[in-house]
Amino acid sequence: MDERRRIVDVRLDGDARAWERPEIKHDRAVAIFDLLEENTFAPVDGTLGPFVLHLRVSENRLIFDLRDEADGPLQEFTLPGTVFRSVIRDYFVVCESYYEAIKTASPSKIQAIDMGRRGLHNEGAELLRERLADDVDIDVDTARQLFTLICVLHLR
Repeated sequence: MDERRRIVDVRLDGDARAWERPEIKHDRAVAIFDLLEENTFAPVDGTLGPFVLHLRVSENRLIFDLRDEADGPLQEFTLPGTVFRSVIRDYFVVCESYYEAIKTASPSKIQAIDMGRRGLHNEGAELLRERLADDVDIDVDTARQLFTLICVLHLR
């Protein structure tokens, strides 16, 4: 893995109180762990890392604030939040159904809901890759973990 084309730390700027539900805490922790274990993040302008990524939502925009290991600013990518609104909303609805289902539903029902959840997650990750393509090259797994973190940022 090329250390110059990867994220070595990620920081979420937002309302941490919304992240304290056990299932959200778990999803956030797993996404960060998996992202830091293996990712591809290469700005198309050739800027080299390793990178520290600050993610935040500001005025309905998603901000990717890219920094060096000393936390010095390198560049920023901004995406309109409205692009993700529908898929995030649908993803939250299916996730809530999933969290409820794992308490009492049959394994086949849980599996069906989980397939829908994964489908929406893949849709969100692919949308993220498409929207970032002019600024940064990311692989599918990196996009999936970043989409999870974007969802966490949108919790209220």
